[in-house]
Amino acid sequence: MDQARSTISKIFNGEPHSYTRFNLTQNMEGDNSQVEMKLSSEVDEEVGGNGVGDHLSHNSNGKPYMVQKLKRTPKSLCFMAAVTLLIFIIGFLVGYTAHRRKETSPVCSASVLPFERAVAPETGAAPLMDWDKVKSLLNQRLTAAKIETAFSEFSKPSHRAGSPEDDYLGNKVLQRFKDYGMNTWNDEHFVKVQDPPASGSNRIIYKNDPEERPKGFLSYSGNGSVKGAALYACYGQESDFRLLRDKNINMNGRVMLVRAGKISFAEKVANAAKVNASAVLIYPDPADYSIGETTDLYGHVHLGSGDPYTPGFPSFNHTQFPPVESSGLPKIPAQTITSAMATKILWKLGGQSLPEGWEGFHKLGNENDTISVEVNNFLTEKKINNVFGVVKGLVDADRYVVIGAQRDAWGPGFAASTVGTSVLVELARSVSDMVEHDGFKPRRSIVFASWSAGEYGSVGATEWLEGYLSSLGMKAFSYINLDGIVTGRNGFKVAASPLMHTLIEKALNEVYYEDKSLSSQFAKSDWESNILEPMQMDNTAYPFLAFSGIPSMSFRFTSGRSSYQYLGTLLDTQEKLNAATSSQVPQLAAAAGRFAGSIALRLVHDHLLQMNLRKYDKVIRFNVAKINAKIKAVQRMQPQMLPKALTVQWLISASGSYGRASRSLETDVQNSNLDDIETCRIINDRIMSVERNFLSPYISPREIPFRHILMGTGSHTLQALSNHLDALKADNPEADADLFRHQFALATWTLQGCANSLAGDIWSLDNEI
Repeated sequence: MDQARSTISKIFNGEPHSYTRFNLTQNMEGDNSQVEMKLSSEVDEEVGGNGVGDHLSHNSNGKPYMVQKLKRTPKSLCFMAAVTLLIFIIGFLVGYTAHRRKETSPVCSASVLPFERAVAPETGAAPLMDWDKVKSLLNQRLTAAKIETAFSEFSKPSHRAGSPEDDYLGNKVLQRFKDYGMNTWNDEHFVKVQDPPASGSNRIIYKNDPEERPKGFLSYSGNGSVKGAALYACYGQESDFRLLRDKNINMNGRVMLVRAGKISFAEKVANAAKVNASAVLIYPDPADYSIGETTDLYGHVHLGSGDPYTPGFPSFNHTQFPPVESSGLPKIPAQTITSAMATKILWKLGGQSLPEGWEGFHKLGNENDTISVEVNNFLTEKKINNVFGVVKGLVDADRYVVIGAQRDAWGPGFAASTVGTSVLVELARSVSDMVEHDGFKPRRSIVFASWSAGEYGSVGATEWLEGYLSSLGMKAFSYINLDGIVTGRNGFKVAASPLMHTLIEKALNEVYYEDKSLSSQFAKSDWESNILEPMQMDNTAYPFLAFSGIPSMSFRFTSGRSSYQYLGTLLDTQEKLNAATSSQVPQLAAAAGRFAGSIALRLVHDHLLQMNLRKYDKVIRFNVAKINAKIKAVQRMQPQMLPKALTVQWLISASGSYGRASRSLETDVQNSNLDDIETCRIINDRIMSVERNFLSPYISPREIPFRHILMGTGSHTLQALSNHLDALKADNPEADADLFRHQFALATWTLQGCANSLAGDIWSLDNEI
């Protein structure tokens, strides 16, 4: 290169030249490597003009050096042609070298996943394997026999989060991932949890009866001793407390007796705290549970997920934040009691009769039915490890679907964690074998995740989300949850983002159990009404959906009302689950694995992400219509609450904008060349933005973590707007018309913002607000 520069300088040196710089920047994540080419005149300027170039460029008559020294002879013309050819060859070699470097240079930016590289071995986006072949290979690889073997490998009598048994299982999962040739890593967190008293016990005393010392407990309960009059509150739902209020019953300072079921423990305690209860006792009623009179219940009462002492941010060891608590932590004591303990109390209660529709033959309780409750749980810090393995995609390696299962349990946790962990590991093996031996080439990556501290409220999964929120929101396009996937055999339930409904419907038709498709066995005439169910807050998929804006799903084989009842107890064993499934656990687990695998493989196989944007259009229109009708009712019945000037026009307009944007994207897909990788990537990124943009940008994730305006919880949701209108209509003193209008405006613009993002280009926005 120095000789070339010298030759160029000798020929073309004269008046100062501007230099040319070729900046060959790596695409995607931004490799800053570059190649620079400067003409020698500039090099000379940089060293002060005292070098050879300065000497050669000097001439007294001011004419270019070339004109002075060279005559236009045949010899000189040949020399010039040779030099020109030399310049062309040098330029070609520089360009080729830079291009090769561009293809092979690693991505340098930090990322949530350690495997992300710029990988582009294909020149087109056409499928490399027929989908029917992919399904067939999965069915061959993922078998009941393999899963049954995994059951024995991942079973433990106890493996509570942070325990040596939990670490042992995590290391075993990690080793299996390594054996399959996967890229592996782990994610370490230091979290705070509540455990039962290290010495002593929690206690309850009804009147002058002997004290009871339950062994079960509720993590994150308020600690202390309280005394109050007992009050039966059925399942502790908001509607149950409204019925008690309608009966003019004083709930202030009462100790609430509530049945397990319907809603989570955390929601029961939060609802009781709203009516100023002093404590909550939760028990398994024999009408709902046939688990024995002395079986204890275990759980948590944090109205949220993750470590409640690091709300909204990850609990890494190096995180130095001032002490803070989640707004979802209860201030009142909460404790589980056995069915036998509850029965002794319930049959002695006085007071009013039960409201119509409530089961039982006892009374509600009066002011003389006093109960003392003492909770002495202790707060401790535990180290937990999330374990990961990845099957990398060959086109968009930095886009991935995540499949996860919790690893910990209160006791044996066979249905809660062993089945899911076994299916996770076997599904990872099957997909790895398909790639290694069968020629399957996924476009995008699949991340297999084994979480810890799931029983404390999806702590491991949520801390990972909090740690990499910005990266995951852009790159993780779906989450599939494997917790509790087998709890029966006569039914099938799915909770999922509406975006995934089409994928689910296809999988129901393609996956078989006992020689029949899941659709033919469980969907009947209308799969949505017979199979779909709401996603609950205590579901590990929920924070992925409502906190991170990642389309998520969870599913399970079930047996309806008489389904498996030992979750959250120390009796969750393989024998109990065999009894609930007629000893079909391996076969059901294999079918569940194929169902999850079918959806995951479809997401990494097809050109486009098979997300149905029109499903959300229906959900939005339903909510907007409901709000519109309620606003008109309030303006008619309570005109002082909402002025006539308040209109739903802009919310309706935002809803219409989303519908038009989703239809426009469908048109773009139809008019696009789907064999072009970059075109598919652009369209898929627009699809991926939808769920994320339903997260309200106007609230703090620390205060209200589940920011999704359609699937989340809090005053920002469309459901909260509807509930607020009910309060305004009833002239409830807690209703605030000004607050409603403020929330209404923010929800409207959040919805419009999602439509704008889906529209893509700025000139395509349809914004009439």
